[in-house]
Amino acid sequence: MRPAHRRAADAAGQLLWLGFGGEADQPWLRLLRPGFRHCLAALRDEAGWTVLEPLSGRLLVVRLPVPAGFDLPGFWARAGIAVLGPFVPGAPAARWLPPLSPFTCVAFCRALLGPDAPFAVTPHGLFRALGGGADDNRGEFRKMFLTRR
Repeated sequence: MRPAHRRAADAAGQLLWLGFGGEADQPWLRLLRPGFRHCLAALRDEAGWTVLEPLSGRLLVVRLPVPAGFDLPGFWARAGIAVLGPFVPGAPAARWLPPLSPFTCVAFCRALLGPDAPFAVTPHGLFRALGGGADDNRGEFRKMFLTRR
């Protein structure tokens, strides 16, 4: 990444939230922990929200047509998605070799967090590595966002 691009991203003041949830829409996803079969990300800047969702075979990037002050993490929590954040997106880092792991939702979210992101292979592993509590904490996230004023 050129330095001019890095400055533009820093000036934007982006914050990152990660959401964990998902159903088994692919047969192999049934091997993963229920409720933690997928992860996605949302970036907030001064203009609003951009959702980044790695799907099977493609990457979906959507700028949401909602006001900049919209509470997307609260909306996700009310929908039953476990939410962690905000995080500051990681700075670009040079590598000697390309990553040797497949492109998964976890690899994508780790890339957004930057080179210091904790190692994880599954969405639940990433949730736990980032400080997410036990599975029953999903209700606590929901309660926190529903009762916060």
